[in-house]
Amino acid sequence: MRVVQIVLDKKLLHAADQAAKRTRQNRSALVREALREYLRRLELRASEVRDRQGYSRQSSADAEARGWESEATWLSLLPFAVCHRKSF
Repeated sequence: MRVVQIVLDKKLLHAADQAAKRTRQNRSALVREALREYLRRLELRASEVRDRQGYSRQSSADAEARGWESEATWLSLLPFAVCHRKSF
């Protein structure tokens, strides 16, 4: 691990110290955990944006896929056919 300095205002520092005390960890551990969680959420948000952009570009592919939906209705009958299949 590396040692770094950060600047916090009094109110944030006090809240961090109280949270560290409640969770029985030191300030550094609390800040590491909070930063990991923030970075995880940031990456999740970026991934969601990429997914939304990808799906919005797929509108023409969606229209084409809708044309095939009626062809897939036989799948809804599959469990019935498997359960009621006769052995020869």
